[in-house]
Order: sequence, then structure tokens, then C-alpha cells
Amino acid sequence: MDHLIYPLPPTSRWWSKGTTAIVTGANKGIGFEVVKKLLELGLTVVLTARNAKNGSLAADSLRRAGFQNVHFYCLDVSDPSSIAAFVSWFRHNFGVLDILVNNAAVSFNAVGDNSIKEPETIIKTNFYGAKLLTEALLPLFRRLVSVSRILNISSRLGSLNKLRNPSVRQTLESEELNNEQIDATVTQFLEDVSSGTWEKQGWPENWSDYAVSKMALNAYSRVLARRYNGKKLSVNCFCPGFTRTSMTGGQGTHTAEDVAATIATLVLLPPEKLTSGKFFMFLEHKKIISRL
Repeated sequence: MDHLIYPLPPTSRWWSKGTTAIVTGANKGIGFEVVKKLLELGLTVVLTARNAKNGSLAADSLRRAGFQNVHFYCLDVSDPSSIAAFVSWFRHNFGVLDILVNNAAVSFNAVGDNSIKEPETIIKTNFYGAKLLTEALLPLFRRLVSVSRILNISSRLGSLNKLRNPSVRQTLESEELNNEQIDATVTQFLEDVSSGTWEKQGWPENWSDYAVSKMALNAYSRVLARRYNGKKLSVNCFCPGFTRTSMTGGQGTHTAEDVAATIATLVLLPPEKLTSGKFFMFLEHKKIISRL
């Protein structure tokens, strides 16, 4: 069954200036536009980027546009020490968190290029970076009646139907899936890449390393959603589709602004309409579809 979610009606506003969001990988593209949209809606937003200069310039541009509730911190999610420093800074300056958008990600392939380049870096950033940051921030989520929210920006390339290995697919589809099994799956992929057998082992054919990183992120999101079921924390994934960003070389069917509006809708849903453990996809007619 599919669930369609429409743009927020004005009467559904539950947040305020005191509502705090973190958006990673936000000096440009989708992340930047999400920060801008949340600021327009009146939230306080922490913009993070791994490049200090680019992140600072992005935050300054938003302040010049009149948004004073934006804060910048240089964060490299692939570096555990950077995560630790950021979480310490955030705890000291904000104390509590309402919304986390894990957007930071890398890919080294052009559109149509399916070679594997720096798979360890991709896995470390796209999967482990989001996971380690999330785990470090979990104690800081407010988790009150408004319900805290985590949205992991993912990809349909990481859908389990892209797997041609029935054993791996069965593992990741299990309702009893745990983090150790996810880690083991990622390790197996990297070993198969190292041995040159990844194609024969049935891993995704398109953008394989990126796809596996997002497959692992989707799986972790399901495990985390189950862990926090009924505990005032919603965890979902969202695929922005073929968006015109630097990662796609400017190609795409829609803009980062279009996607940002959709992401804002998802993370600002009224508490009574929130789901958890779902995978949402951007659709051209500006609704959101969730695959159960």
C-alpha cells in the first residue's frame, strides 16, 4: 500500500524558533536548500559542511538574506574525531535537538559511469558517517510530544530489488536485522570489490559502491526505527530522485529547491501524522510516496 503526503497546511505548524535542526553536507545543493527552507519556516538551523570556507560562505549568504537563526560548524562525517568535536560543540551551545537531516554524501562517478572508485571512502561517508553522527546525537534529541525526527537522504539505487544476491537480500529483508549484520554485509561487499568478484556476487550494477552505501543506510534506518518505536523518535529515509546538483553534473529532472520543499514537508509533519521506518521517494507531481 502507498501513502501520499501533501504539503503542510498552515494550521499544522507545531514548531517555533526554538525548534533546532541539523543539516549535514549543506554548503550547496539539496542540503543548502533544505537549510534555507527550514529557516524560511522559522526554525533554528545548524548548517554543517566539511569545507570550512565553503560552509562559512553559505551561512553568511543566508544571514545576508535576512536569516539570523543559521549557525555553521565545520563537520566531516567521515572523521569520528570531527563528529565528536561537533557533538560537544552542539551540546554546549544548543543542548537539545529536534530534527536531523543526514544529507552529507559523496560519489565519484559521473552519470552513466558504473566503475568503482574509492569504495571505502563512499561507505565511510555515506553510511558510517551518518550512522556515527546519529548515534552520537541520540542522547540529545528532545523526544517530547512533538516527536523528534531523523531523515536520512538516501537513494532508490539502494533498494533491495537492486540486489542479485538472494542470501544478502534475505539478510537485509529480515525483521530481526541488526547492526552487526549490516556491518558484515558492507564488509563483504568491500572484500568482493578487493578480490574483483563483486559483479559475480550479485551486488547492485549501477553506481555499486554508492548503492551499497545507501542500502546499508536504509537498513540501519529500519533497525533504528524499530529500536525507538514508541519512544518519540521518528526515523525515515528519503530518495530525492534525479536532482540537478553537482553530484549529477547538473543533470536531472527537478531542482534542489523542489526537493527541499518536500524534505521540509516530511520533517515538519504534525506528530499525529508521523510514521517511522519508511522509505519515501520524490515524485514529480510534488507529492511524496512511501513504500511499505
